Amino acid sequence: MTWTHFKQRLNQYEKLMRLDKPIGILLLLWPTLWGLWVASEGMPNPVILWIFALGTLLMRSAGCVINDYADKDFDGHVDRTRERPLAAGRVSTKEALILAAVLALAAFLLVLPLNRLTLWMSIPAVILAASYPYTKRFLPIPQAYLGLAFSFGIPMAFAAVHGTVPYIAWCLVAANLFWVVAYDTEYAMVDKPDDLKIGIKTSAITFGRFDAEAVMVCHALFLLSMIGIGWLLQRTTFWYLGLGVAALLIALQYRQIRGRDRAKCFQAFLDNNWVGMAVFAGIALDYWSATAAWKPW
Repeated sequence: MTWTHFKQRLNQYEKLMRLDKPIGILLLLWPTLWGLWVASEGMPNPVILWIFALGTLLMRSAGCVINDYADKDFDGHVDRTRERPLAAGRVSTKEALILAAVLALAAFLLVLPLNRLTLWMSIPAVILAASYPYTKRFLPIPQAYLGLAFSFGIPMAFAAVHGTVPYIAWCLVAANLFWVVAYDTEYAMVDKPDDLKIGIKTSAITFGRFDAEAVMVCHALFLLSMIGIGWLLQRTTFWYLGLGVAALLIALQYRQIRGRDRAKCFQAFLDNNWVGMAVFAGIALDYWSATAAWKPW
């Protein structure tokens, strides 16, 4: 194999893992950081932080490879996905499976220094990520299943910090599930005409002509849940300021999606990165301010 050919293969693997499109990594990372900051009361162990950050990258990459393997017979019929490496035939199914296995193994090895509960919880995390693509064949709202997969970093963060998973972690999971359904419905609205033709199920199809309204309801439930969690944790100003900024960003999304324009719906999906960042900034600043208030000056 020549150096040029080797670089070409790496380029295809990069696209298969979607490293050229980091939005999925960020949407998976933000709730994991929320959980880690709440679990550690704003002072996460740097080693645990790096393990979860790198693990997010590896698991999202593995999930993308598995997704493309599962959808290889569908992606060629969808405008947005027809040029993906597997759909276009530039990567073989054998290569894809080997790559997914290597990424999943690397993620598993990464959590070995953590406690036993975190290690055991990595197993359902992998199962959720691997099985999600197939739920589009039979679940009317597969985005809810994706919400579970994209939320599993939260209880794992609590497990890594405390060795247990308290009820507040599951409250965060429920809140994040609403957010995932909201933004992934926006994503599904982009492919809705193609998905109707090929016969797969999505929340955008299930919600029908009320898809944009359903997105906003899910966003509202997410924000209300996070307000409730802040109240349970007795958090203060910054927590709610972060949610206020997130609410403004979400309100702008409705202007983008109400016309069902595919490009604007996709941009609304991408803009959820800023929603996740705003929520995290509010959480981090709230814990920092509480800690700083106790410091002698």
